[in-house]
Parts: sequence; C-alpha cells; structure tokens
Amino acid sequence: MARHHHKKAEASTTTLSPSQRYASFQKVKQRRASVAARFAATLPFDLDDFQTEANEALEAGSNVLVAAPTGAGKTVVADFAIYLAQDRNVKAFYTTPIKALSNQKYHDLVEVYGPDKVGLLTGDTSINSEADIVVMTTEVLRNMIYERSTTLTALRYVILDEVHYLADRFRGPVWEEVIIHLPKTVKIVGLSATVSNVEDFSNWIASVRGDTKLVISEHRPVPLEQHVIVQADDHTEPQVLDLYRRDGSGQQTTKLNPELINTLDRFDRKAARRRGEQRPDKRKGFKGKGPKGHTPKPQRHTPRRWAVVDELNFLGMLPGIYFIFSRNGCDQAVEQCINAGLELTTDEEAVKIRRIVDEMVEGQLNQEDLKALHFSKFRFALEEGFASHHAGMIALFRQIVERLFEEGLVKMVFATETLALGINMPARCVVVEKLEKFNGTGHVALTPGEFTQLTGRAGRRGIDTIGHAIVVDHQDFIPATAAALSSKRVYPLHSSFRPTFNMAVNLLNSSDYETARVTLDQSFAQWEANESAWQLESQITTLKTALKGYEQAFQCNHGDFKEFMTIRTKLSDIEKEGRKKLKHEVFLTDKERSEAFQRLDEEIRTLRKAEHEHPCRDCPDLQQHLKWGHRWARETRELARVQNRYDSRTGSVARQFDHICDILCQLNYLERHEHEDGSIDMTLTDKGRLLRRIYSEHDLELCEALLAGIFKKLDANGFAAVLSCLVYESRRGSQGEPRHYPGGTSGKIAIAASKLKGVCANIDALCEDNGLEETSQPDCGIVDIMYEWADGGSLAACLYGTDMTGGDFVRTAKRLADVLQQIAVAGPLPMDGGEALQNIAHEAADRVNRGIVSYSGVE
Repeated sequence: MARHHHKKAEASTTTLSPSQRYASFQKVKQRRASVAARFAATLPFDLDDFQTEANEALEAGSNVLVAAPTGAGKTVVADFAIYLAQDRNVKAFYTTPIKALSNQKYHDLVEVYGPDKVGLLTGDTSINSEADIVVMTTEVLRNMIYERSTTLTALRYVILDEVHYLADRFRGPVWEEVIIHLPKTVKIVGLSATVSNVEDFSNWIASVRGDTKLVISEHRPVPLEQHVIVQADDHTEPQVLDLYRRDGSGQQTTKLNPELINTLDRFDRKAARRRGEQRPDKRKGFKGKGPKGHTPKPQRHTPRRWAVVDELNFLGMLPGIYFIFSRNGCDQAVEQCINAGLELTTDEEAVKIRRIVDEMVEGQLNQEDLKALHFSKFRFALEEGFASHHAGMIALFRQIVERLFEEGLVKMVFATETLALGINMPARCVVVEKLEKFNGTGHVALTPGEFTQLTGRAGRRGIDTIGHAIVVDHQDFIPATAAALSSKRVYPLHSSFRPTFNMAVNLLNSSDYETARVTLDQSFAQWEANESAWQLESQITTLKTALKGYEQAFQCNHGDFKEFMTIRTKLSDIEKEGRKKLKHEVFLTDKERSEAFQRLDEEIRTLRKAEHEHPCRDCPDLQQHLKWGHRWARETRELARVQNRYDSRTGSVARQFDHICDILCQLNYLERHEHEDGSIDMTLTDKGRLLRRIYSEHDLELCEALLAGIFKKLDANGFAAVLSCLVYESRRGSQGEPRHYPGGTSGKIAIAASKLKGVCANIDALCEDNGLEETSQPDCGIVDIMYEWADGGSLAACLYGTDMTGGDFVRTAKRLADVLQQIAVAGPLPMDGGEALQNIAHEAADRVNRGIVSYSGVE
C-alpha cells in the first residue's frame, strides 16, 4: 500500500512543469530545514556567525549567553527564541530592566506577531497577560515565580535582556533570583554587554541551569573612531582631533595622536600666560602665585556646548547624543543652543515634528498639565532639532524624543547616562562631556564599562560606515585617560545579590530551611565569593605578620603599648565619627537624642582619661613607639576590613539569610522549629504570609507599620501621603520633611509619619544588631504634594513652588500606587480593621493613579 502510494506521488510529480517541480522541492527542503535556518530565511539581511551559532545552540536545547557590543545585533538571538517558541507552540517571555525598554520591545513584537499574540506586564500596565509572547520587567517575572503563577506552566523560553544589569546595586539581585528559581524546563537566553569575566558568569549559569552555550563577539558592525573636541577660546572655532594616530591607510592606531598632545600643551601654555604664570615644568609642576601650599594650574578653555554642536553639524557628524551627567545640565544645554540661534532642522522637518508631537500628546494631557510641564518650550526646542532625555521628564515626553530621534528629525539629544541602557537610539556620534560623574555622594571617574556603554550608541548599522565617540576637552582632561577607557572594551561583572526579608519568606513558603540555604548558595554572589576568598586569605596572613612586627617594634617597658594604641585608635574614631553618626540617627523624642549625646560625651571622657593616665605616656621613647604604633593602627584597620570581606564571602549569602530569619522569628513572621536530630525548620505565620506579598525596598517596615495600626485613622488621601515616605527618594536631600504636614504638626498625618519613622528606626537597629546593611530612612519630603494630588489637585498646583520635576513626581506616584495596590490585594490582613484598611488602600491607589500618572505610553 505504501509503495503504491509512493509511486502515485512520483507519477503526479512527473506531470509538473520544471518550475513547479522546483517550487515543490524548495517547500520540502524548507520543511526539512532547521527552525534556525527557516528563521534566517525570513530576515532581510545575512546573519553574523555569532548569531547563527547562538540560534543553533538554542534550537539544540542549550541555554545561551550572548556577549557582544552595543549594536552588534544580540536581539536577533532573542527574536529567534520567540520564533522558536511560536514554532513549538510554547510560551516565551522577554524581560528588560526598565519599563521604557519593555514598552519599546512590546511595540516591536506587535508589529511582527500582531496584538493578539503579544502581551505587556510592567507593574503598572497589564495588556494581554496570557499571550504566547509577553514582554515584562524582570521584577514582574520574579513575582510570578514566587506566586507560582499558572502562566509559567507553558513557559519554555525566557530572554533576559541587558543581563549584565545584575551588577546594579538596587535592582540587580532580581536577575539572580529569576535565573535560580525559574523552572528547569525553561531555557534562558541572556543578552549581555561584553564583560571580562563572562566565562565565569556562563559557568555559574551552567551550574544552576545545566548546559549553557557561551557565544562571544567583540566585533562592532560599525567601526568606532575616538576623538577629542578642543577650543582655544571663544573667538576661535572648535577642533575635532583624533585621539589616536592614524596609519598609512587612514585607520586609527592604538598610539596617542601627537597633534592632540601638542595642541593641548599649546593651550596650557597660553592659559599659563593668561594667568601670569610660567611655562609648566614637567618635573616641578606649574610655578606661580597660588595659595600657600598649592601650585596653581592653568585652566584650558572648555568648548561651549552650543559650539560643539555647531561644529559637529558643520562636519556632518549629526545626529548625535551628548551625554551630560546632570539633568539640569541637559536642560541648560538645550537652552544654550536655542539662545545661540542654532537651527538643525529644515522648515519641512519642523512642521513634521509639530504634527507628530501634537498627535502623541492629544488626549493624554490637559492644557493645565502641559503648561506645568513647559510643553511649548519643549516642543519649540524639538522643532529646532534639540531635546533633553533624562529621568526628570515624564515618560510621554521621553517617548516623543525617542520617536523623533529614531525618525531622524531631532538631531541632537542631551542625555544622562540612563539613555545608554538599551533603548534603541543609535546615532552617528556620541559626545561625552566629562570623564567623571556625580554618583550621589561625590565625583567619581567613569569606568571602562560605563564609557563603553555610552559610546556604544555611536554608529548606525546599515546607515553609517563609521561611528564617532567624542570627548569634550575639560578641566584636568588627559588624553591617556580617555585612551585607557576606550581601549578596555570589557569590564568585570560582579554580583550585587543579597537576601531580603520578602525573598526569605517566599523561599520558605516553597521549601524547607536547609533547601532555602542551599538555593542561596547557588547565587552568583556566592560563586564569586568562593572564587575570591583565597586571595583574601593571603592578605590576612600578610597583615597579621606585619602587625606582629610592629608590636615587637613598639614594645614598651612602661606598659602594654598595644593597649595604649587601642585606646587612642578608639578615641580617634569616636571623636571623628561619633557625633556625625548620631546626627543622622532618628530619635522619637528630644530627650532620647540628648541622652544619646550625653552617653557619647561620657565615653569620650572615659577614653581620654584612660589614654592620659596610661603608663606608656611617660615613656621617654613615646614618639618612636608612636611611629610604629600609627602604622600598627593603620594595618589593624586594614586587617579588620579584609577580615570582614573574607567573612562576608565564605558562606556569606546563607549567613545573611540566617540573620534575616532571626529577625523575622523575633518579630513573629516566622516560627522556628528545632527537631531532635538537630535540624531546623521554619514556617510562615499570618504575618509572614502578608510579607510574602509585599514587594518593596521597605517591605518589612511597611508590614510592621500596617500591623501596628499606624494608618488606621487615615483616609485615602492621608494613607497615600504617609505611605509616600517609604517610596520617595529625594535627589538633593530635603532633610526628610515636607513644606508642611496636612492638618498641621499635631494632626493625624504628622503623627502617623512620626510613628512610621519610629518603626523604621527599630528595624534599622535590628539590622545593625544582626550585622545587616542599614536600611534607608523614610523621606517625608513629598507628603504634602502627594496629599494634594490624591485629593484631586492638578499637576500644576501640586508642583507649584517646588523644585520637583514632573518626571520625578510621576515616577514616585507610580511606585506609590503599585505599593497601595499590593496592600489592597495582599489577602486578609492579620489585624483588626484589616479589610477596611485594604479598601482604603484600593481607593488611595485609584486616587494616585490618575491623569498623567496613569499614562503608560503603550496605547
């Protein structure tokens, strides 16, 4: 029967024309081809070798980690994972570190697969959540895993975009939680920047998830050239000079450009003459009339931002992204270009820009909100070809900038470094204003990784033959520094993983205590710790040997000199840091504060007396002993630091978990059970089940405040206002106080806020007692603003008289609405009046999540 059928098929084929037979054979061939080959055939370009290698490994059943430069085409591998999931009729999740990336990827996938096939989950947005393809932030996936969502049943592929983001101190641990806890049936596709320890990272993933294929590409599709823009003074034109010397074929080499060095040297001499100084002496430095003890240094002229843009426009290097590490700096740069009369667009482009902007804004914001956000000024700058892009802007305005830049209408975007994180905005050139940035506490040098991430935006694949990375000459700029940053194409990836209270109860909800500890030992943090512990052991041995030598050198016949130095060191530390530490502590009453300072003064007096009366003070060789003693004190501090690092590495993650569990047992979130065989187990109480559903940096503090009844007397507006203290992070240090408390300083809101501070102080003390990191204190600086917003106030009225940007307000309000909604759906609150409080939380969430706050940017 089968043979007859085969003959019949053959006979039918012979009746086809040659062209028909060819088409038939091609169809059969395509069906037999691998899924990766069929996917490649759908693309309008040929795949690079690394893309093909990664796709084939994924189809063969491996996890895949792809490390490649920005713009190299890593997302093609992610797109194949989704194509493969569709071919196999299973689900695929695409995770990103930020909502802007999620929104962008959602739109990209909808264009390919249609809106019915694609969903979006970003915490404040839920679209088609049960779709076959869902784009989400990584936190959403982590929460789904802990909640054992049924959505995970058919999940087989998870793309972790920008996976190197796990180094981020605040949000990075989520990536490790996801990699560790995803079902073993799920294959991971990690997309990473090129990092120097990528083999270690890949080996760790393999240890957790099984066979993992590492694919590395260091090839940039568009070559990147490095330049420096300099300017003698305001009366001359800026010059774009190569950072590196060129060879005979015109390619940049790895040697510094002598013309650049000579030009900067000439500018330095000119600056020195301008200040009445002599030519710099390479051995002795600059000579001149500086303050006593300081050698004055001539300041070269820093090119103006508008002059830089004008020159780049003249050289045909636009469109560009100009990185300025300050929101105000970005906004000022736009204004400076406008005031200088620069126009980068044609009349036709300006008309098109206005039409697109008005279309995107229509129906989203009312006129009053637009006025508060200085919309007309924003739109005018866009029409001239300029824009800012930073977190202080509302999402809608950032999306407008991104779209106009992608369409080639906006020619120069002044941005903070947040733009470097994955958003698809490649440019012909990238300008870096300085090689240092303010990190919240001080100015720090850019790392090679940060510099690479910024300049990686330069060079549009398929459009530009060369990308240009340009550093602006600035104070203390040295060409060798730029060369060191640009030549190090890779940088190390380090874990920032640490257990949290919420993580602990979620782990113990699904596994026993020992299993939870073993799970945490699988983290990349512990992997790294184990790898580096031996180096610290060697340091400890060396330091201990040195200390013994110093102790022999300062032996004193009058008494125990080690004891004497210990007293002096402790006294010095307390005098330097004691008062500063107490000033930042939160006290419930002035009496408590006063008593704390009195205890500190008493301790200082006791130590001073002990130091003054110590017999070693009378030693005639005291100064000689002190010389060795100071070295001993310095090395003792270093030993304590290294020992702490060593202790924190060996079994560090599980030990932190133990401390967290101790606190949770003490506060009755967990019940501890010790069995006869010596094993320990822990189970969740009703309080623990509440904590399991609260995902917040202040998860434990929030639960304690809820259970203590701190919010019970508040209405929805007051609840939103007080809870904002746990989500707001002031940028300039507002001292944690609002301009005024609604209802006055003795009203319900002020009293609740004060009690909340007390709860946080207690948790902080528990963390300190257990060797855990101190938690950030609540910041009440937005209480009055959030109350007014929840009460129905307009954006303009709420922000009037404040220096808060619309973007900062909206971001805080979204986070607040999310936490309020978590409380509203957290299940029965184990307290009197819990149901009523949840109803108030739901109402407060609706009051906060309105108007501009509710805008998601995906409509």
